[in-house]
Amino acid sequence: MLEESRSHLMRAINLLGGQSALAREINSKQQNVWFWLHKSGRVPAEFVLPIERATKGKVTRTQLRPDLYPECHSEINTVKS
Repeated sequence: MLEESRSHLMRAINLLGGQSALAREINSKQQNVWFWLHKSGRVPAEFVLPIERATKGKVTRTQLRPDLYPECHSEINTVKS
């Protein structure tokens, strides 16, 4: 699961033009983005939604943190709407 989340983080980085660009968009630091990518393997909860917004939904909360936002969560919201 961590490798998959890491690959989605890498996709977000590429979409926005690099670690520094992503960090600026989500009001963080490049060093944090590097740490998530290379050491921790996952994005902290408070940055998941900002990354989803920054990528205009091309990288989703479920892709970044399936432990916090499982796929069924999206289906529940769809049914309620």
